[in-house]
Amino acid sequence: MPSTPSPAPRTNSPNSGRLDPASADPAPLFVYGSLLFPDVLRALIDRDPHRAPVTVAGWRVIALPERIYPGLIRDQAATARGHLFDDLTEAEWSTLDAFEADFYTVSRIDLEHGRHAWAYACAKPAEFLPAQPWSPDDFARDHLLNYVERCTAWRHRHEQSR
Repeated sequence: MPSTPSPAPRTNSPNSGRLDPASADPAPLFVYGSLLFPDVLRALIDRDPHRAPVTVAGWRVIALPERIYPGLIRDQAATARGHLFDDLTEAEWSTLDAFEADFYTVSRIDLEHGRHAWAYACAKPAEFLPAQPWSPDDFARDHLLNYVERCTAWRHRHEQSR
């Protein structure tokens, strides 16, 4: 008997790659850039989610031209350091999806021991090659305070548009 193909997963928004709750896999979110900073998360979702440090093989965190936040690209020879958030609510996922929607796509990231996570990765990584590494220390020193203010303003606009 021929099999019927599964329907494509739905997304939260036209610009989002994240699966909606009806078909979502409950995997954690891998963060590697500005979302590593508790102040940024408090500005966006009012809390710092539970986090666990992790290193992910096959991905690289890069500095993006003319941007202060980084991107994530596939690179089999690299590893990316970041954190896993395993307790995001549906509303928090929705807010983060909207915040990241224009530039990133949600990608499945393979972890150790057969586990996986989601990550906001560069939608068009070839545009950024060759790439330089991104420094969280430089970001914190040079940009964090203003970035948190921008995130707070973005959230206000986002909540007004709903």
